[in-house]
Amino acid sequence: MPVIHPANLVLNADKVPWSERYGDVYHAAAGAAEQTRHVFLHGNGLPNRWKNSKQFVILETGFGLGLNFLETWKEFLREASPDARLHFLSAEKHPFPADDLAKAHLNAGVASEASTALCEQWPPLVSGIHRLSFANGRIALTLGFGDITSVLYGLSTKADAIFLDGFSPARNPEMWSAEVFRRLAALSDGNTTLATWSVSSTVREALTHAGFSVEKTAGFSGKREMLRGQFRGHVPHLGANIAEKRALVIGAGLAGTGIAERLSNRGWQVRILEAQSAIAQGASGNLAGAFRPLPSKDDNHVARITRAGFLFGLRHLKTLQKRGGTLLWDDCGVLHLARNAHQEGRQREVVEALQWPENFMRWVSAAEATKIAGHTAAFGGWWFPTGGWIQPASLCEANLACDAITLSTDTFVERIARIGNSWAAYDTRGGLIDEAPTLILANASEAKRLAAAEWLPLQAVRGQVSHLPIAQLAPLRVVVCGQGYITPGIGGHAALGASFVADDFDLTLREAEHQENLDKLDQMLPGYSNAIEPSQMDGRTSFRPVSIDRLPMVGAMPRSADDARYKLSALPREEGLWLITGFGARGLVWSSLCSEILASRICGEPLPLERDLVDAMDPARFVLSPPKHSAHTED
Repeated sequence: MPVIHPANLVLNADKVPWSERYGDVYHAAAGAAEQTRHVFLHGNGLPNRWKNSKQFVILETGFGLGLNFLETWKEFLREASPDARLHFLSAEKHPFPADDLAKAHLNAGVASEASTALCEQWPPLVSGIHRLSFANGRIALTLGFGDITSVLYGLSTKADAIFLDGFSPARNPEMWSAEVFRRLAALSDGNTTLATWSVSSTVREALTHAGFSVEKTAGFSGKREMLRGQFRGHVPHLGANIAEKRALVIGAGLAGTGIAERLSNRGWQVRILEAQSAIAQGASGNLAGAFRPLPSKDDNHVARITRAGFLFGLRHLKTLQKRGGTLLWDDCGVLHLARNAHQEGRQREVVEALQWPENFMRWVSAAEATKIAGHTAAFGGWWFPTGGWIQPASLCEANLACDAITLSTDTFVERIARIGNSWAAYDTRGGLIDEAPTLILANASEAKRLAAAEWLPLQAVRGQVSHLPIAQLAPLRVVVCGQGYITPGIGGHAALGASFVADDFDLTLREAEHQENLDKLDQMLPGYSNAIEPSQMDGRTSFRPVSIDRLPMVGAMPRSADDARYKLSALPREEGLWLITGFGARGLVWSSLCSEILASRICGEPLPLERDLVDAMDPARFVLSPPKHSAHTED
């Protein structure tokens, strides 16, 4: 995984931000906002082009201080239709820390409200794609931290306009390479325009060779000329053809309420059909769960998706709270302790390899872990200061706090069928419950039954959480994880979990599994629960949907399990039928991001995550690579 090396805020003699690394300014001395409007907005025919558009996508090659984004945001809200959405995608190899961004914005005269909103959501400086949302969802910023080529290859969209903005081609040729322009061409169609302040002959020739027609026009301030152009493609990108923004969702747990909230934020009407008498009756009904990323030295798919899910989830929690949602959660921090001295060494190697900011993750010794937890820790481990715990049902409730979402409980769906241009849901007597053009299966492992997809390698795995009475425990300041997890006290009890038993469909509480949970706790915090007797403990058992490769299933349902001759992108799909499940024990970390991914796919929007990670979660992956074994353990 590439390490992010942040930029440092330095002002030159003209009080303009200056890059010591590249020896160039971040914007013209004549004014950043004026430069944005002249070069990038007017150079791309904006704002006129988005006045009649419901969705507009801008792709920028260098985020820098975010001044182009902030000015574009302001102009879009002023000129676009009230129900239009702007997607602004941008890459940055050397992002600024949030504090420096705020100082630079003040120096540039940026409105404090917009600057504060951006800086509050600014992600930790770790590589990957980060989705931020503003103006009640009307403005989506998709940031790619990393080198420009890698970021562009991770994107999946068709751009309406391109802002070519980087340091001078002579200072930073990587930003203006033929490979970058070829990738920009792949993200363009016949409607795509571009603009840049550079009129370098090398840039003009490379753009022309990549398929863009370019011309010089009057430049800004001291620059006599600038460049604007258009892709010479012949097939315009029309986006998703959504005749009616109405959906049925089956299941009212983290997956179902999450996708309902994300669609409603886009102006959809959503009805949730829940078989039980209340929401969050499966694994989403547990007392509380740990909320933190799960790093690995090789930064594999699980690690990258979990990191992105954690960061998106944090922003989602704070957004729900600002809307007035009542959430039970606490970012008290999470200790993930090693099981033994050997694993301590491996965890330290991960920290050294990733070089993440210490305010995101750092390694702590057993002595420091003891101080943080307030109880003796057997070994050192990872400390996630922004991690914590969440009560899943409260997240579900907060997701549902929207007039566009209708919840129907005690509504068991016996079967579904495609009728004309809609999907219909029927009860056990064959009666029609409801129909809609879009149907989303968010009902855990039961999704296989309704989709007639028994071939999907999705298991219902038993998990028992133990409830420890906090009156019998010493106070615990943070969440502690290892082989299991324990939370601080919530409503008189700490949540301790969880067992993981495949092919077992009994929901009865078992003393043996209470003891198993206590044994895991004793490995993390020796002696912490000595006063607890397993036979006297309460708890909760539920089934978690687990896929064979431990990754979620998020995407359109394939029509058949026998289409291995196709590539993933070309596999035939069931029109209007979507799946979101397979979270296993990571529903709290994955559900919000996976809901944003699915909503983006349904609506034909740019994706909030790298394409390879989205493909890794596509349920059709099992068509191309049929499973050969079953999952029996959970880490």
